[in-house]
Amino acid sequence: MHSQSFARLARSTYSTVGRQCLSRPFSLTSATRIAASQIRFRSSAATAEAAVQPNIAAVDPSAAPPLQPLERTQPKTSSKPEHDHSFVGMSGGQIFHEMMLRHNVKHVFGYPGGAILPVFDAIYNSKHFDFILPRAEQGAGHAAEGYARVTGKPGVVLVTSGPGATNVITAMQDALSDGTPMVVFSGQVPVSAIGSDAFQEADVVGISRACTKWNVMVKDIADLPRRINEAFEIATSGRPGPVLVDLPKDVTAAIVNKPIPAAPSIPAKPPTSQAPFFSDLAKDASQVTSPQIHRAAQLINAAKRPLIYAGQGILAHPDGPERLRELSHNGNIPVTTTLQGLGAFDELDHRSLHMVGMHGSAYANLAMQKADVIIALGARFDDRVTANVPRFAPEARKAAAEKRGGIIHFEISPKNINKVVQATEAIEGDVTENLTKLLPLIESSERKEWFTKISDWKSRFPFYHVQDPNGILLPQTVIQELDKQTADMKEKVIITTGVGQHQMWAAQYFRWRHPRSLVTSGGLGTMGFGLPAAIGAKVGKPDHIVVDIDGDASFCMTGMELATAAQYNIGVKVLILNNDFQGMVKQWQDLFYEERYSATRMFNPDFVKLAEAMNIKGIRATSMQDLPGAMAEFLAHPGPVVLEAKVCKREHVFPMAPAASALHEFIVHPHQASNNITVNNWKQITQLIVNRDQLGLVTSNLESLCEHQYYVPRSIVRAIVADAIPVGYIRLQQEEQDQASEPTRIATDHGNHLRMFRLLSFMIHQSYQGLGFGTNALQLLQKELSSQSREAHGIRILTTSFASVHPEDSPEHFFSALGFQKSQIHGQPLQEMIWTSKISEA
Repeated sequence: MHSQSFARLARSTYSTVGRQCLSRPFSLTSATRIAASQIRFRSSAATAEAAVQPNIAAVDPSAAPPLQPLERTQPKTSSKPEHDHSFVGMSGGQIFHEMMLRHNVKHVFGYPGGAILPVFDAIYNSKHFDFILPRAEQGAGHAAEGYARVTGKPGVVLVTSGPGATNVITAMQDALSDGTPMVVFSGQVPVSAIGSDAFQEADVVGISRACTKWNVMVKDIADLPRRINEAFEIATSGRPGPVLVDLPKDVTAAIVNKPIPAAPSIPAKPPTSQAPFFSDLAKDASQVTSPQIHRAAQLINAAKRPLIYAGQGILAHPDGPERLRELSHNGNIPVTTTLQGLGAFDELDHRSLHMVGMHGSAYANLAMQKADVIIALGARFDDRVTANVPRFAPEARKAAAEKRGGIIHFEISPKNINKVVQATEAIEGDVTENLTKLLPLIESSERKEWFTKISDWKSRFPFYHVQDPNGILLPQTVIQELDKQTADMKEKVIITTGVGQHQMWAAQYFRWRHPRSLVTSGGLGTMGFGLPAAIGAKVGKPDHIVVDIDGDASFCMTGMELATAAQYNIGVKVLILNNDFQGMVKQWQDLFYEERYSATRMFNPDFVKLAEAMNIKGIRATSMQDLPGAMAEFLAHPGPVVLEAKVCKREHVFPMAPAASALHEFIVHPHQASNNITVNNWKQITQLIVNRDQLGLVTSNLESLCEHQYYVPRSIVRAIVADAIPVGYIRLQQEEQDQASEPTRIATDHGNHLRMFRLLSFMIHQSYQGLGFGTNALQLLQKELSSQSREAHGIRILTTSFASVHPEDSPEHFFSALGFQKSQIHGQPLQEMIWTSKISEA
């Protein structure tokens, strides 16, 4: 709405208010002003009896002024039950405090400012909840998310107008994307000043409409209790999410001088134009009929290859994980989860397939593609799970067409059903309640063939990495060490993460066994989420060990929240996997942009010194020898602590299903490449096919051929030539069509004719120290040449455009280690070099 229209609306609605000085507090009543000391913290006796003293070991009470007893008065009685007398004599700020007590709010995260000062003054020294002051409003929002995710209660945020409110937008969108209940209260300029471009005025209701379930500006103090009730109800009903209540300063400073209309217990659904992301309340969801449940049970019982696909929705109800376990065990059905569903099912159970999706386990992805019945529990089929949607779950779709299987979708939010994938049976409503109705109908089945196939996939394609022989720390190893040292206390461990490679490695290499043990940003992928979310999680669960697994780039976005942890003695543990890069972006640049590292290199501070500057213990691990001791010290420290692990810069997250690929067309670690699976679908080399008795033969154990492992960034192998015999060809996987380059004869310096095989701009890279396909291809060729004849054969390679990042990556180092010598140097602009090798007898 334009500011002029906004102003006209304000004047027409509140013509009796009149213009007032913007620097003064405002009152919407004509009552004589009551001294603040007489009305501070006035509330009902019933609320006083319900109030409970906060008890958070994570927050140091010495960091704040001593709390004073709350003054209480008995509420006035009313002869008219439709009116509420309990707020008479209270300011808007005191009504806010009273409503927090009625909603049993124990913790508020936020940042003060001029427009919200009447509320901050009213909660001054409140003994009924703790206020946590972060270093920025975004931190307050993410801390509220972390608190909500581990407690199941809505996180509450209190900020000022203008930039205070807009700084929470990212956190609200994050909460909307991941279904996290959050109630945000923002200050606003006085009603009479709206539309005048007043200092720190912003149309927060308009700005936040797209990232909240519901929002409202309170323009009359009489509406304040009702609007706060609505906010908490809407935030926690249906699919949870964020709501925002905008509080003009004159409303929060005003005083109630007469009974106000009683607030209804349940709000009406707002118009879609005002709240486009409002989800229907659970009571409004369509009633699931007995025939629906029976049809779903019949499909599951008849299935030969069923699969449970569990999302965060199964965690919404306290009994959800147990109902999931019963369904899996009673029906003998394997389980895979989304990123946000990790912890809903014990990953040490042999039925667990771990996470599915772009960086999920290979066996979960293959099972999803081969399953004839998919049982989706509180999952929304987002793009990181489905990959190429038209090619997603082909066997289940085929089974649905033949009336013997399909996709059964249990979901509370109507808008998520049939949004991405068409469901065969849609079971709408509370996931756990409907699952409870289904369980008595499920029959046990051995499904031996299905589990045999899954076991084979698990043995062939585990999460995989290769330890560095020189002891350089790998990020996967750091996560495994954390998992090992917390194995006996997993029920008391909560992990938060930032966003990037470290997030995926945490999902892959930490074994998730308990509900609500992972707090991460999924739908929005918000870098900087990990540390403030860990603070909120520790406040919500002070008796738990809370570890933020973060990357250096993600941590730097909100790293100043270490000061918040220090101020309140909130005992979060921050594990920084420092590779000096924006790792996930760099991985895409490695794989798809020829290692052009555009704006991804980080210039980081000394993280240990940064922690120490904030009176927080700092620890550093730089090698495999350092790691166990450093991790033990990290976990044992009672207060906030930072452990910086200096890890390899060149590790990639595998498996990886590239964009536009089908879920089963994933890139695996080069040592796992095999001839009976489509390894990838991107425009690079898939595998080297050796020309033996039968074209198409490929080694199943490339690792055995790699005695020397080196890494060369940006070296393009242009040709491989060998004496007289065709030694092999390159197999490409593009749109499921194999292609091979034809060998052509070229003349050598000595007049002999050799066969040349163009590798089509093949990149020698992929991962640290020569684990990429390029190095493996060269070594495989050497092995083949030496095994085919006792005579020495020559290989000639033309390379261009070396751009080494590290000295050990020089082409001389790489090729000399493989037995090559530089023989010619061509045009300097292209930096072309020819390397030759004489391979000794086998």
